[in-house]
Amino acid sequence: MELGVFSLSDIYPDSPDTAASRIDDIISYGVLAERHGLDVYGVGEHHTRAFAVSSPAVIHAAIARATSRITLTTTSTILTVLDPVRLYQDFATLDLISHGRAEIGAGRSAFTEPFALFGENMAEYDELFAEKLDLLLRLRDEDTVTWNGTYRPALDSAEVNPRHTGDLPIWVAVGGTPASAARAGRLGLPMVLGLIGGTIDHAKRLIDLYRSAGRDVGHPDEKLKVGITSHFYIGETQDQALEDFYPYYHRYLSPETNGGRGFYVDRAQMEQLAARRGALMVGGPREIAEKILDLRSELGVDRFLGQVDLGGMPPQMVRDSIQRFGDTVAPAIHHVTSRSPEGHPSA
Repeated sequence: MELGVFSLSDIYPDSPDTAASRIDDIISYGVLAERHGLDVYGVGEHHTRAFAVSSPAVIHAAIARATSRITLTTTSTILTVLDPVRLYQDFATLDLISHGRAEIGAGRSAFTEPFALFGENMAEYDELFAEKLDLLLRLRDEDTVTWNGTYRPALDSAEVNPRHTGDLPIWVAVGGTPASAARAGRLGLPMVLGLIGGTIDHAKRLIDLYRSAGRDVGHPDEKLKVGITSHFYIGETQDQALEDFYPYYHRYLSPETNGGRGFYVDRAQMEQLAARRGALMVGGPREIAEKILDLRSELGVDRFLGQVDLGGMPPQMVRDSIQRFGDTVAPAIHHVTSRSPEGHPSA
């Protein structure tokens, strides 16, 4: 089971952070994640000034030159508003810089702003995503591409440069839409599911749908990989983790800091979400290890990534959480999973 962390690069006007300081920290967290033995580091993409990173490939290129092993993924790339040719070139270049460690997590976007910025029609965002994903896969899998679609000019025997090394994995990022999960399954692409509310039972329904759709068209189980992402913090103890994390979690979700989106969460609601089967991965090392192992045993999850620095958390708090994850929690999880069958639960 792969374990890692990620940043969506949120930034707050009432904090001492700037885009420059946040980018410095985000690069340092990727280096630290590798140093403490984690497998994957993710960076999100946003296009407003409430976030520091609009180009994950550029950030990952900096991390790639300071690391040698960790997988560099996106959480997620907003494929609906981007040109697949330019996107492929950026990540093929990153793949060469990192010697085969680049990945793309392709998503549709939960925000409206990128559509206006890039001149795309949000009312067609599912059609945009489907067509652009088709082209991105063709660019990855074929040396020359002849292609025709609705939303960009056609390609005629196009040779896109540079070519990636290895596989250049493309995951489909799913926020909770059944049709998106089924599409990922039919395509035989790995799916990463954002689990930000409810319990793991909510995730199971989508994962079962994903695997069922993949099996129906003949994809083998080993091809139908699943990742889970969640809000995340590991403290010294469960009580200390909840106490320290709550102010940042409350601010991160609050409509006041999300342009009217979001919701208010009180301490009791947070604690309920952080309970054994809840979506929120906040607690001491033992509690987090148990919850991640639940994802593996009950859902057959292949990868877990925790959002490690949300709500303006101080950098030292983030670094301590990464260190506990890599030094204490990850070895405990790997010890258990190394003795367990690797098969997935039946849908």
